[in-house]
Amino acid sequence: MSVGLADLLARAEAGFAIAALVFLRVGGVMALLPGLGERSVPARVRLALALGFTAIVAPALAGVLAPLALSPRIMLAEAVCGLTLGIALRIAVLALQTAGDIAAQSASLSQILGGAALDPQPAMGRLIVMGGLALAAISGLPVRAAEAMILSYDALPPGRFPVPGLLADWGVGRVARGFAVAVTLAMPFVIAGVIYNIALGVINRAMPQLMVAFVGAPALTLGGLVLLFLAAPGLLEVWRALLLDTLAAPFAATP
Repeated sequence: MSVGLADLLARAEAGFAIAALVFLRVGGVMALLPGLGERSVPARVRLALALGFTAIVAPALAGVLAPLALSPRIMLAEAVCGLTLGIALRIAVLALQTAGDIAAQSASLSQILGGAALDPQPAMGRLIVMGGLALAAISGLPVRAAEAMILSYDALPPGRFPVPGLLADWGVGRVARGFAVAVTLAMPFVIAGVIYNIALGVINRAMPQLMVAFVGAPALTLGGLVLLFLAAPGLLEVWRALLLDTLAAPFAATP
């Protein structure tokens, strides 16, 4: 009986070590995961989600993590790998936030219709971000996130720190792609704002007595809202494709 109990304790200790290593990486991802890892989500809920993802991911990696022992270096490496994956996913959300900020500035809606929030942002930008997160949730974000966590062990082997040079090149490429996507998403609002202001300037030159500020500002705001109504579905679909591509290959080289 003592032999069986000792074997059971050894198996439990090995299982705990595997779960602890997985939790360190999953916790790093959950700190930055779009939707589920937002600061507006209570800490207890995020902790429960991290434990749930750990229960999903750990069985698939038992054979890979079994040879590793709990040590400060390995634990720190797993946390860094998790944060790296979380940053890759968070950049997609930052791209959507940047697009919303640019669109709000172009439509003169950056200073009105705002509200207090954890992340100060124009109302138009917050609406776009919330729509994107809702679209990601109904597109199977939890399942895709679990798949990305499991596949991350191929790109970032357990117990090893990411190579600094490769990590720097990858980060610069991801940030550049995110900013390019943000500018692309906001381009309809930028083009419409430029055309409108040029037309308003021509009208002002032709009719100096016209109070263009009183006429132009409300029209620009209304036009921005109408353009948001028309363009938001297509913009969010483009962003959804970016997020799904990032989840499928978070560490792939960016063009």
